[in-house]
Amino acid sequence: MKSITWLSPHDAPDAFPPPDQALDDPAGLLAAGGDLSAPRLLAAYQRGIFPWYSAGQPVLWWSPDPRAVLFPEEFRCTRSLAKTLRNGGFTVAIDKNFATVIDSCAAPRPHSQGTWITSEMRNAYLRLHSLQYAHSIESYRNDVLVAGSTA
Repeated sequence: MKSITWLSPHDAPDAFPPPDQALDDPAGLLAAGGDLSAPRLLAAYQRGIFPWYSAGQPVLWWSPDPRAVLFPEEFRCTRSLAKTLRNGGFTVAIDKNFATVIDSCAAPRPHSQGTWITSEMRNAYLRLHSLQYAHSIESYRNDVLVAGSTA
């Protein structure tokens, strides 16, 4: 029977169990606890593990199977998207305003309760950005941020 591994902040950053030991219910839950230090986050992401939890919960570490994977070489730009990009007056920037993108992602949504981007998560991603591991891709129209995502 599979069980959740509990991590201590004192455990090695890579002290995760193998992703194939993730629970079936809830699907992909692998571990709890630990911390959001840059070394632990990098070790997790390198193994296909990511943190996702709500305020008041311990850090929950997930590795669902299958994962959504995007392959840039398989992207096909539709004619309507190409036209919008050509005529829409958009500019694209990388890492122009990482903190604003994170804050926008954490903002409340009309049909959602809360956010998984807690202040602790925000600070962790800002640390990764300062270490040049996390980046944002942003689109602007008339110098106003209209969309952004992080990687």
